Amino acid sequence: MGYTNSPLVDYTRISPNRYVNRKHTIDRITPHCIVGQWTVEQIGNCFAPTSKGASCNYGIAKDGKVALIVEEKDGSWCSSSESNDRRAVTIECASDTTHPYAFRTEVYEKLIKLCADICKRNGKTKLLWLGDKTQTLNYAPKSNEMVLTVHRWFKTKACPGDWLMARMGDLASKVNALLNTDEAKKEDDEVVSEGKIITNGKEYKCDRILKNDENFVKIGNFRNMGFNVGYNANTKAFTLDNKVNDITVNFDGQDKPVRAVNIGGYNYISARDLAAVIGKTIDFKDGKIVIE
Repeated sequence: MGYTNSPLVDYTRISPNRYVNRKHTIDRITPHCIVGQWTVEQIGNCFAPTSKGASCNYGIAKDGKVALIVEEKDGSWCSSSESNDRRAVTIECASDTTHPYAFRTEVYEKLIKLCADICKRNGKTKLLWLGDKTQTLNYAPKSNEMVLTVHRWFKTKACPGDWLMARMGDLASKVNALLNTDEAKKEDDEVVSEGKIITNGKEYKCDRILKNDENFVKIGNFRNMGFNVGYNANTKAFTLDNKVNDITVNFDGQDKPVRAVNIGGYNYISARDLAAVIGKTIDFKDGKIVIE
């Protein structure tokens, strides 16, 4: 598959410390605590030297900005487990430097959004937090599932800190709420509903679809509004017009041209032209056409 990077990225500094080209599709997300209230530049600087021997895919700074450190097409060196890092997107998050390694609100909120974005771009509609190491590492995710893992499962470390560990279920729940909202909106977009169009002061019903917050209407509905709707098979283009055409009216043995519009197969002629043909005057009073 083709890998992409998050549009949430504010800063990029690619680390040399990485597994070039993944050997596994992305089906895990591993959040970490970076043990420091850092900026995106500090995160980039930390993982830039080869001597560091570590990296991450993304880093979330103390102000919620996102750094891209290793592209998603590559695996980072982040979780003390090559098998995990080759299939996971790893996220280092700015945190306090002491237990329980708490995150600022901006960081946690951006982590939720970033996880949802990672899921969506990788075709996942559900993020799972199973909580148990053995169960999680032996679990084979379904094609639409992403699984959360943590660093402490692969090495004796506090990472991602007890603050985030206590919120892993909440993280999954909030990410799924975002994913479910997108799915519900997508389903709503595909429903044909009844709408209304007002043209020349008259209201007409129409079939419409809401797509990407825009209204799309059935072109055939325009026939009811006085438009001629056609299709050119050669150019594969629809034609739409409500041109005023001339037709001939015979009065007292004389042919006279009058303007007309064809609506739904019926000709509607200009009342003013008709009055002139029959030698009458025309006016509009109190909502009525008066010919005398």
